[in-house]
Amino acid sequence: MLDRFDPRLDAQFPPVDRRRLLEELAGVLPADGLIAKTEGMRVYESDGLAAYRGMPAAVALPRTAEEAAAVLGVCRTLGVPVVARGAGTGLSGGALPFPGCVLLTLSRMNRILAVHPEAMTARVQPGVRNLAISEAVAPHGLFYAPDPSSQLACSIGGNVAENAGGVHCLKYGLTVHNIQELEVLTIDGEQLRIGGESLDSPGFDLLALLTGSEGLLGVVTEITVRLLPIPAHTRVMLAAFADVRHAGEAVAAIIAGGIIPAGLEMMDRLALRAAEAHTHAGYPVEAAAILLCELDGETADVAEDIARVAAICEGAGATLVRLARDEAERARFWAGRKGAFPAMGRLAPDYYCIDGTIPRRRLPEVLEAIERLSTEYGLPVANVFHAGDGNLHPLILYDANAPGQIERAEALGGAILELCVEVGGAITGEHGVGREKINQMCAQFGEDELRLFGRIKSAFDPAGLLNPGKAIPTLARCVDHGAMHVHAASGTAFDHLERF
Repeated sequence: MLDRFDPRLDAQFPPVDRRRLLEELAGVLPADGLIAKTEGMRVYESDGLAAYRGMPAAVALPRTAEEAAAVLGVCRTLGVPVVARGAGTGLSGGALPFPGCVLLTLSRMNRILAVHPEAMTARVQPGVRNLAISEAVAPHGLFYAPDPSSQLACSIGGNVAENAGGVHCLKYGLTVHNIQELEVLTIDGEQLRIGGESLDSPGFDLLALLTGSEGLLGVVTEITVRLLPIPAHTRVMLAAFADVRHAGEAVAAIIAGGIIPAGLEMMDRLALRAAEAHTHAGYPVEAAAILLCELDGETADVAEDIARVAAICEGAGATLVRLARDEAERARFWAGRKGAFPAMGRLAPDYYCIDGTIPRRRLPEVLEAIERLSTEYGLPVANVFHAGDGNLHPLILYDANAPGQIERAEALGGAILELCVEVGGAITGEHGVGREKINQMCAQFGEDELRLFGRIKSAFDPAGLLNPGKAIPTLARCVDHGAMHVHAASGTAFDHLERF
């Protein structure tokens, strides 16, 4: 296990009579809605970042918002932490159980409640799979744009918690740009409706605040998503390069040319070779890097953009530029990219996926810096990027059974994230902070900013029961990490804060 919870949080949550907790939960959930045996809870001990593991006191599986509210009521009364969980595909430890918590699992709240084609919206429960939304609305000529690589399995509630993106977020935006309304339960049991039927609503932008808040402010029980018309015409271009720097320069030139592709993805040699062996997508394995550029819209516009992108790539030194011949080949190109993460199993027993963002113009130098860090730490790094918006996903390959490798992988990951901050970027683009990046929060933000985050958290959750130990580091932790020179008493991140 990599990074443990800050032991200073233990004093905030004194031990609770587990028997009483289970009795109270059994009183508000159906017989099959509560898991309390250790062997049953093992399934829930981590999210997609399996190096971080923990065991809850119980797993609650509500089917309705009323049942979820009742669980929150029990936890509030007894002072028990609550961690909300969706499909468990997250990669930052955001759904990692806090010791002794109730894991509020929303996977059974999985109904599409309504589709309104004329308004181009759908109202769904949080456990609905991302891809299921597009499948349900396709007969109306519509789709839901954000498409994380895990879209076959990930839930829309988890997408909202982490503000997920995907390969098409360059043109169509992240989750926050594609939702209109949230139904949220506070820790006090209050049901809030945030946003509205229109694209904007009066007052503070609480919709943006809740999206990406990682379960620290409330529990989302319903989402109204925006839908878009399926593009009339879509083409995918593959460009291969003999040098990673040239590929990075091509990305910057495409965007600088005023072209906004639906998706612009990059893979280096290590990643594309693994993906090709895994998926047989037809990638040129001799290349140092490839770009996948998807262009969509009206047929004439797409044809014009294809010609311009091809010229830009050739001008940047592309050794091969090829259009997908048909829909089947287009699907294979994207299957290779979306299968790149599991393909890493061909290269190493374990991998650690980093998620940071950088200014696009710094991409070539950051790639070279990652290569130097890889050599310094003695661990291979396969690079898979949402290159168009500067969202990096370096995959650090290691063997958890080899002494010291997991610690080196974590240290290398931290160094890459801090590199992102140094060049003007951020420590996350779509995976969230969770447990994984909590030390790097200290590198990106100062004392005043972290105190402000804590005050917002405290306004929604004064007792700090929702997803404790995630996203917002304690100031004392930052001092321990050596990333902030402040004098702070130990305790929670919201110690000594003004109350609203």
